[in-house]
Amino acid sequence: MTDRATEVALFRYALIREAADPKLSNAERGRLVRDLAAGAHVGPGGIEVRVGRSTVDEWIRAWRKGGFEALKPKPRASSPKVPRHVLDLAEALKRENPARTAAQVCQVLAVAVGWAPNPRTVQRHFHRIGMTRASLAAGKAVAFGRFEAKRPNELWVGDALHGPIIGAHKAILFAFLDDHSRLFTGYRWVTAEDTLRAEAALRVGLASRGVPDAVYLDNGSPFVSHQLLRACASLGVRMIHSRPGRPEGRGKIERVFRTVRDQFLVEVTHSEIGSVARLNELFAAWAESVYHHATHSETNMTPLERFATGATLRYPTAAQLHEAFLWSETRTVTKTATVSLFSNTYEVDAALVGRKVELVFDPFDLTDIEVRWSGRPMGAAVAVTIGRHVHPQARLEPGGAPPPPATGIDYLHLVESRADAELERRISYSSMPGDDQPTIPGADWQHIGPARRAGDHDKDDNSNEDNEELSR
Repeated sequence: MTDRATEVALFRYALIREAADPKLSNAERGRLVRDLAAGAHVGPGGIEVRVGRSTVDEWIRAWRKGGFEALKPKPRASSPKVPRHVLDLAEALKRENPARTAAQVCQVLAVAVGWAPNPRTVQRHFHRIGMTRASLAAGKAVAFGRFEAKRPNELWVGDALHGPIIGAHKAILFAFLDDHSRLFTGYRWVTAEDTLRAEAALRVGLASRGVPDAVYLDNGSPFVSHQLLRACASLGVRMIHSRPGRPEGRGKIERVFRTVRDQFLVEVTHSEIGSVARLNELFAAWAESVYHHATHSETNMTPLERFATGATLRYPTAAQLHEAFLWSETRTVTKTATVSLFSNTYEVDAALVGRKVELVFDPFDLTDIEVRWSGRPMGAAVAVTIGRHVHPQARLEPGGAPPPPATGIDYLHLVESRADAELERRISYSSMPGDDQPTIPGADWQHIGPARRAGDHDKDDNSNEDNEELSR
């Protein structure tokens, strides 16, 4: 503050020095003061300022009366309007609960002490002392330690990776990673991000690597479906979802996805890949022969070696897998003992009228529906009206299956050739008597087609001889 006051006093003195000369007449001094007030001057800190004539006269009088010290600005002696103990209580209320706004703090103060300042005053005070909501929240940040499953198949982490454009479609990788060994347990490249395709990747992993104790997923739409929850519950797998904004525990699969980008996807651009099916073949070859056999920097073992060191794994039977990945929907049976499912109408047991039943089905075959009530099978639903044969999500991957090899058989051309040959055999013009045939210059009767002769016959209905020849 002292340096600042001295700097201001020096600026003022330099400005009025010439006009404050006592040897000047009033007219001369007035002319100099007017010139000073009309121009702009570089003030303290390099800021351009303008000074009014009355201000210049005031500074001249102050210098004559008190010298250089009188040109220094006087310190402010105003006392705060809000008592200190009220501001201290406001700070304590804000620290107690950072979610409290300045307006809410003032309401609490009004009840506690009987008076409260303006909320804007309290808000400016909080900002001045650095007590913002962001700074208070940062002070309560939680440090998370590194987590790792203790054995294989204790925990799988699932996620989706968006990849390149393959055959005019964006390829998406659904993958499940064993948290202990960093092994790819299930994976599949698809062209749509939905539950059905996430289940396809999980089903492959369950069949080949066993059943995990739990799967850890984010809150994306493919992973929050009740169909996926039913599949996990059927096999005794606990499904865990990360909380929004707190993705701890997902660092391993994010790191593996970076490896996929750096080692696999970077080479995809140099290969001719026309379909997602081909991409799956190449990815399986890379994962099983390269990634699973590379020593991990943290475990100092390959994913395949570390996965094999675990206890005995639990594998599902074919029947258990089939039951787990059946889909189900709940419907109320109408008074006519029918239910509706995806534009289809089915007839069920009349004893279920008015009850809520579970319809269990394969999403790729809506003609075979099993009815269950209270967990008990109640027979099959008989299709009455079928408007859709597969679930709306059950779409085949583009280019998933290569077209069958061409046989080279042109059926319609063969039919035409056989018809012409049959007609030539039934009407053999070469066997007709030559003496009775008329002689037409330039005509070759052996090569006139059946349609031409039939046309001639239609034009000459009165010729009995021609009719007899044609009938023969």
